[in-house]
Amino acid sequence: MNNRIRELRARHNLSQLELAQKVGVRRETIVFLEKGRYNPSLRLAHDIALVFGLPIEEVFLFHDHE
Repeated sequence: MNNRIRELRARHNLSQLELAQKVGVRRETIVFLEKGRYNPSLRLAHDIALVFGLPIEEVFLFHDHE
C-alpha cells in the first residue's frame, strides 16, 4: 500500500517524531509507513488522516492489483 505521509508531513511542517506523538506511535512506525513496509491498522490510518484533515483514501492509496 502506498501513502502520501511524507508529502503531507512536509506540507504541514511536521517531523516524523511530531506526527508519531500526535497519533500515539513510535517514530519508527512512521518511518516504516513512509517506506511502505508497514500497513497501519484502520484506527492508525484514521488518526493520521485526521491530523492532515483528509479522508483516509487521500492519505493511503489502495490498489486493486500489485
